[in-house]
Amino acid sequence: MQKHLQRDMEILKNKLITMGGETEDRVYKATLSIINRDAKMANDVINADQEIDQMEVEIEEHCLKILALYQPVAKDLRLIIAILKINNDLERIGDLAVNIAERGVFLANHKEFEIFFDIKKMASKAESMLTSSIDCLVHLDVPLAHKIRAEDNEVDNMNREMYARAKEVMILNPEHINFILHTVSAGRHLERIADHATNIAEDVIYLEEAEIVRHTPEVFES
Repeated sequence: MQKHLQRDMEILKNKLITMGGETEDRVYKATLSIINRDAKMANDVINADQEIDQMEVEIEEHCLKILALYQPVAKDLRLIIAILKINNDLERIGDLAVNIAERGVFLANHKEFEIFFDIKKMASKAESMLTSSIDCLVHLDVPLAHKIRAEDNEVDNMNREMYARAKEVMILNPEHINFILHTVSAGRHLERIADHATNIAEDVIYLEEAEIVRHTPEVFES
C-alpha cells in the first residue's frame, strides 16, 4: 500500500510542477503583452485560461482520491495539504495573468500613452519570485522559501510607489484617468502574484518543517 501511495504522490507532484510551469509562462506572456503593447499575445493568454482551470480540478480530484484511498499521515498528509493550497494559489495566479492580459489588450490600443511607473521592474520582480517559488517547491528548498518571503516587501514598496505616482498623474492629467486606472490595475495584479508566490514559499516551509510562518515577518540575510 505504501508503494502505491508513493507512486500516486509522485504523479501528483509532477502534475503540480507542470501546472506551475504553465502558470509561470502565462504570467510572463501577460506582462510582456503590456510592455510591448501586444494585443495578440494578451489574447492568447486570455483564451488559454481554461487549461489552468482544468489542471486545478484534476489536481484537487487526485488529492481527494489519495486521501480516500490511503488516509496518509505525518509528512504525506502535510504534502497533500500543501499541494491543495499551492494548487489554489497557482490557479489564482493564472486568473491574475488573465487580468493583466486584459489590461494589455486595452493598453495595446492606446500606445500613445506612456506608463507612468517602472512596470518592467515590478513585473521582473514578481516573475522572479514566482519562478523561485516553483523552484523551492521542486527542490523543497527552505532557505530559498525564506528568501522569497523577504523579497515580498520589495514588491509591496513598488506597489505603494505606483499608487503615489498615480495620484500625481491623475491630478496633472485627469482626462487620462481611464488609462491610469488600467495601468494601476496591472500593477496591483503583479503585487498579488508576488503575494501568491510568497504563499507557495510558506507552504514549502510548512511541508518541510511543520511550521506555519504566515503573518510573521521575515528578515533574510544574503
